This record gives sequence, C-alpha cells and structure tokens, in this order.
Amino acid sequence: MKLIIAIIQPEELPAIKEALLEKKIYKFTVSNVLGQGKEIPVHEVYRGIAHEITLLKKVRLEIAVNDEFVENVVEAITSVAYKDGDKGRGKIFMMPIEECIRIRTGEKGSTAIG
Repeated sequence: MKLIIAIIQPEELPAIKEALLEKKIYKFTVSNVLGQGKEIPVHEVYRGIAHEITLLKKVRLEIAVNDEFVENVVEAITSVAYKDGDKGRGKIFMMPIEECIRIRTGEKGSTAIG
C-alpha cells in the first residue's frame, strides 16, 4: 500500500481527474495549497502598490492505493502534467502506508483501501 501525494498546477486538475477515472482510480483527496518551486515570482500591483507573490496557488492530490495501482496513478498524473522544458510542473511523492482501517466496517489492510 502506498500514499501518493502530487503537487500540481490548478488548471491541470480536471484533466488529471479524468485520467485517474479512466484508470479506475476513484478515491482521492484534493486540497488547495500555496507553495514555491523554481518558478519566477509573480509581480502584481494592487491599489497602486507593487507586490511580489512568491507563494503560488497549487493543488495537492492525495491518493492511497494498493501496490498494483501505483504505476497507473503515476502515469495518469505525468501524462497530463508533463510539458517538456516547462518549470513548475509539480512533484509526486510516494510513501508506504503501514496500515489502513475502514472506519465503517473495521476492515484492515489492502481491502480497506478499496
């Protein structure tokens, strides 16, 4: 079992969601986050005052899967998010899951992930 965390651009979320659903990955969590990578900071003017915005809007996907689905998840995300030579495409992190328990039924392990 693995927990896959992907930090992606917000505009890519609908296409990545569709790619995940096509690969039969239905359960995931989405959060709006702020972060900074290698992108150039954005300069904006608000009410006549210039601001440098270094923390940019990102989306964080969290997907818990059994080991046989890991490659499908990575392929779904990278097929949409990859653009050659473009900075700020995001990151994918993978961590082992020690245990998973479905609260409703008390199931444990890979059957609880679903």
